[in-house]
Amino acid sequence: MSSEEPGGPVTGLDEIRAMIEQGQRPPMMDLLDISLADAEEGRVVFTATPSRRVYNPLGIAHGGFAATMLDSACGLAAKSAMKDRGNCVTLELKIAYHAALDDTVGEVRAIGTLVSMTRRVAHTQARLVDANDRLYASATSTLLLSVRQNRDEG
Repeated sequence: MSSEEPGGPVTGLDEIRAMIEQGQRPPMMDLLDISLADAEEGRVVFTATPSRRVYNPLGIAHGGFAATMLDSACGLAAKSAMKDRGNCVTLELKIAYHAALDDTVGEVRAIGTLVSMTRRVAHTQARLVDANDRLYASATSTLLLSVRQNRDEG
């Protein structure tokens, strides 16, 4: 069911939970084999296992792999707290890399949480950790919020 259909999801969290239930993944997530695993208001979790296919020329996972997971977690953490249908656009993303990722790390989780939110702007943070909670990367993000109108509201 589309979030634009009458009777469809009405909050950001509803939309995210529908994506999880329906197994929906945007093309970027398919490409990098990243899954949206959990969501609650103000918190989301993405999972993935770094493999050699995301390596850079140095023989470790490219920073863009971690950045994609962290940016996604930051964005959906904000969306999960939106009371109306809407979008979050990243205005700023700051990433710190703490340890190298490679194919021996196993599954990692990008845990995004909402720090603060106004009507137009959200601030979020995310951590990329392994099964033992070892920190590999962290991020803070500022996002612009926009509310979509229902089709039946004009």
